[in-house]
Amino acid sequence: MFAITADQIDSRIRPDHADEALAILAHVGGDRLALPADRTAGDEVQALTEDPRTALDIVLALARTGLWSIGVGIGDVRAPLPTATRAATGDALVAAREAVEAAKRRQWRLAVAGDRIAPAAETLQAMIELLLQLRERRSPEGWELYDLVEAGLTQAEAAERLGITPQAASKRALAAAVRLDAAARDGIVELLALANGTDAGREPGTEDNA
Repeated sequence: MFAITADQIDSRIRPDHADEALAILAHVGGDRLALPADRTAGDEVQALTEDPRTALDIVLALARTGLWSIGVGIGDVRAPLPTATRAATGDALVAAREAVEAAKRRQWRLAVAGDRIAPAAETLQAMIELLLQLRERRSPEGWELYDLVEAGLTQAEAAERLGITPQAASKRALAAAVRLDAAARDGIVELLALANGTDAGREPGTEDNA
């Protein structure tokens, strides 16, 4: 299981953004969350999912706001699950707590932890931080194109929507590293799945029909 714990940066001098974060978690996670995302304490929020792509999507969505220190814990969660995320217990939750505290001391405000995946956690950490660095350099115009492509438009359709030529869109996509972003996410999802002992290409909770 993946536990994502996010603690608001500079919460003492900023408005509380926990409700906004919960809305992001609900939108991104949808029915792929093990339980509804929850406020755990103060302005801290938490989510649980078995799906590695959902875990990464949540991390990237929260990181894009620039408001959160984000900890990803990978490990077991005690079953049966409670009715609320804040009541869940297990190794993944402990690791997420350790990770979010570590994240507060890191440049990209992101940390990955898990007792049984210590070497893999360092690799995942580096890969996600590289992706965050790539995204940090993306221009607002690059984000416009990226969001349209992610919504399902072709690059040509995105160009028409933005009122630019296909050639201009191609240059913008290259500068925004749109294809590299997608490839990096696929690779990170595979690493997350391996760390969690799941198959990145299979829906969580399903089994092979042997």
